[in-house]
Amino acid sequence: MAYFLLSRQRIILVLLTVCFFFLWKSQVALQYSSFPSRTKGPLDSQQILNPHSPSKSDGQSPWARIPQRYPVRSMIPMPSPVPNAIPTIQHRFERESSEARAVRIARLNAVKGNFTHAWSGYKAHAWLRDEVKPLSGQAHDPFGGWAATLVDALDTLWIMGLKDEFERAVEAVAKLDFGSCTMDEVSVFETNIRYLGGLLSAYDLTGGKYAPLLQKAVELGQMLYVAFDTPNRMPITRWNFAAALNGGQQKTQETVLVADLGSLTLEFTRLSQITKDPRYFDAVQRIMDVFGEQQPRTKIPGLWPVVVNVKKLDFTSYAGFTLGGMADSLYEYLLKEHILLGGGTQRYQELYQHAMEAIKRHMLYRPMTDGGEDILFSGSIWADSKTPLSQLDIDAEAQHLACFLGGMVAIGAKIFNKDEELEIARKLVHGCIWAYETNRQGIMPEVMHTVPCDDQTNCPWNSTKWFEAVDRASPQDSRAAVLKIKEKNLPPGISGIDDTRYILRPEAIESIFILYRITGNPSLPDKAWRMFNAIIKSTITDIGHAALEDCTIPNPPKADRMESFWLAETLKYFYLMFSEPDVISLDEYVLNTEGHPLKRSV
Repeated sequence: MAYFLLSRQRIILVLLTVCFFFLWKSQVALQYSSFPSRTKGPLDSQQILNPHSPSKSDGQSPWARIPQRYPVRSMIPMPSPVPNAIPTIQHRFERESSEARAVRIARLNAVKGNFTHAWSGYKAHAWLRDEVKPLSGQAHDPFGGWAATLVDALDTLWIMGLKDEFERAVEAVAKLDFGSCTMDEVSVFETNIRYLGGLLSAYDLTGGKYAPLLQKAVELGQMLYVAFDTPNRMPITRWNFAAALNGGQQKTQETVLVADLGSLTLEFTRLSQITKDPRYFDAVQRIMDVFGEQQPRTKIPGLWPVVVNVKKLDFTSYAGFTLGGMADSLYEYLLKEHILLGGGTQRYQELYQHAMEAIKRHMLYRPMTDGGEDILFSGSIWADSKTPLSQLDIDAEAQHLACFLGGMVAIGAKIFNKDEELEIARKLVHGCIWAYETNRQGIMPEVMHTVPCDDQTNCPWNSTKWFEAVDRASPQDSRAAVLKIKEKNLPPGISGIDDTRYILRPEAIESIFILYRITGNPSLPDKAWRMFNAIIKSTITDIGHAALEDCTIPNPPKADRMESFWLAETLKYFYLMFSEPDVISLDEYVLNTEGHPLKRSV
């Protein structure tokens, strides 16, 4: 009898053990069901339905519970980085003298002081809102209402050593609700580069010490991933937030800007690298596979038009090409994705180099200047099907947005050992410096036109040609051109200013910073300092810094707008310009198009 009882106890014990084992196994399976297979084989659909969940707070995200109508059945594997595939980028700087250090530190503190001025204005008037209006002090929510300025400025706070302010901001980040939105339509591109890029960068810079940064980055990744749930897995770039949150049917758009579509790779790839969840890399790689397949078949082979048809997967039909607004960051991300992946695939190198050959052949021009400066700008082209490529006329439109190009070309020249392209980069950077120094208030406007040289190697100043470009008049009617020059305040060489605004943009100082870190040219810090002072003089307000309605006239009228990129990019790049070279080394970080440093794999 005692033996029977003992056996029954043993049986019960065994049964309880088995039950607990299967209960534990089911919990583990539930916990890890969010991680799709790391293999190339097919994935069970249920694995796709449960998004990655690295934290307890993740389960609260409504985006984690939305099923995919068009689940991915087989993930594209992320390539492993190749050791030493990316050569050293940064210049080896010599030890600075005590006098040079004193000048540099004074400039550094001036930049930091202007940042804290703008940050204090945001805290006082628009805390947890997207932006502060620097004239009225009102709050403004153009990016969903998720505290865009706060998230965008996280890494700048850390880089500048403002740890207390950073930690207060992280506490606020933990309370952000990505289940509600102040807008009917959300830009996936803007949300990706400002919010996801800002969170991932702050997480990388702090060595993963602050868990809420990754928690919120994953919530945001889950949200943005829903935008890819379309029949051809191409994202909806202008996205109906409420409809998506309610599980509504999503249709791919026909007309999409290439920058919106092609500027998602860095942030999604970095999220996959950190979380080991391949779905994000898979999502963006599908986009870039289409770009790659159609790159040779566009009207300017190697480049893509400004507008593409995503519904039909036609990236070739439109005829407008530019490296400025609406296209810029697509090209920037080809090179930077290659670096972020540690050269693990040659695909992005090939895409970039094919684009660079077309850029050199068709998109760059030398402007005629009264000082004979040997500089370059990128223009725009309308490539109709009738005109041979060699006969296409370039529109000598110089956009502030296109000033990123000098930095991009400089990095590409360095890692691919292209000395001639480094010289092109230098000319592009100095072109934007010339645009700042030539304009009356020392600031480059949004868009201006110049006079392209007929001969790239010999381009003497010709005032008659300038007058003709200004007024499109005959040489005999030069008086009309002179009046127009005075009326529009046009400096020599500038034939028209299409958009007189300066909206606190960073692209020029970004490229100066990159060229300086690569070449060590000692003249660049002084040029950057003059640029900084000109900008601050015209933009500062009691609350922060304001965009300018017309930066070409004395006492430029201010606009009641301070974009988050003023803190995320412009002031950060000025600060890095005067920092020691190991602060955000280009050999350790890749900066996204919003100026957010992402840690390189190798």
